[in-house]
Amino acid sequence: MTAARPATYDVIVIGAGAAGMMCAAQAGRRDRRVLLIEHYPIIGEKIRISGGGRCNFTNLHCDATNFLSQNPDFCRSALARYSPRDFIALVERYGIAWHEKKLGQLFCDDSALQIIAMLRAECESAAVDWRVPCAVEKIDRKSGAFIVSTSGAAVRATSLVVATGGLTVPKIGATPLGYRIAEQFGVGVVAPRPALVPLALEPATLERYGDLSGVSIDAEVSCNEGRFRENLLFTHRGLSGPAILQASSYWNGGDLLHIDLLPGLDASAWLASEKSASASVAGLLAQRLPHRFAQQWSVEYGSGQQATGPVRSLSERRLCEIGAALNDWSVLPSGTLGFNKAEVTLGGVDTRHLSSKTMAVESVPGLYFIGEVVDVTGHLGGHNFQWAWSSGFAAGQVA
Repeated sequence: MTAARPATYDVIVIGAGAAGMMCAAQAGRRDRRVLLIEHYPIIGEKIRISGGGRCNFTNLHCDATNFLSQNPDFCRSALARYSPRDFIALVERYGIAWHEKKLGQLFCDDSALQIIAMLRAECESAAVDWRVPCAVEKIDRKSGAFIVSTSGAAVRATSLVVATGGLTVPKIGATPLGYRIAEQFGVGVVAPRPALVPLALEPATLERYGDLSGVSIDAEVSCNEGRFRENLLFTHRGLSGPAILQASSYWNGGDLLHIDLLPGLDASAWLASEKSASASVAGLLAQRLPHRFAQQWSVEYGSGQQATGPVRSLSERRLCEIGAALNDWSVLPSGTLGFNKAEVTLGGVDTRHLSSKTMAVESVPGLYFIGEVVDVTGHLGGHNFQWAWSSGFAAGQVA
């Protein structure tokens, strides 16, 4: 008895997340017969949990400077062809109310579920077929077509789009499938690692600051080429908050974080202006920083050189040293908190193998990679979703 022939489609998209649904809808609108496969029982889970349940779906200021990649210019074409304004127009067409929170970050007024419903409606209006949940077991390429063996029946298409995401939040279905597909077809992969992730502190540092869990400071954090002024948050394991999450994408292990605790203020000049004060350094710092942190930092920095006594008892040189440390507090993280706590994956499918206009693998006709699985990683604040929309749109126009 001969096996049944696989059902035939024009396009198979693997992954029903942000990029996958965008791509499937666009391809379907071109009268392509599209199948969208998702192994997790629920579509768009990463959308649902994002932005505190309200989905930071794009950023008004999104451009190529907001992304990290070994090929930093790669994202320019897709972002220009499908911009934040284009996605906002789609959101407004569905009557989804939104607001700008800060720094160009746009959120739904109500719920991230509205974005998922919108994308599903876009796919359904484009006659996209679904297989959910459905695991991909094997992919073969024969006579110019891709044969995808699944936990259901095998399917066939001349175009295969991989939108499987990165390794972040494995509890909602993240797997390395996309990287394995790339390697199967001879496409390079930049080693993935966690990004936009909290950082752990070494035991000695954590012993001093670990009890400050929940304390937040407006700070400027820099690491290598990254410099960000936002909130820094102490946790029971180390450091988090937007400034740390941003800097983590630039942290390569063993790098120091440089933290300006009083951004915009020359701390040495300020302390010098308080030279006659009877208050301690800790007391002065408590005027500008959380009291508990001011105490702990002053004790650590004192370390045998009195920083907790009256300011007037300290030499100008000592005040200058303390001021310099306030504007450049050097902290050595012991590591990240891993993919379970990361928001995105840094690294992925090497863009040198892809067309920046179509996301197509230039050496394998009909094969595309989009979204987080690609070595394009955005800053915090809606940029990664915009990459999903833009790259999904780009592939959907041609797949």
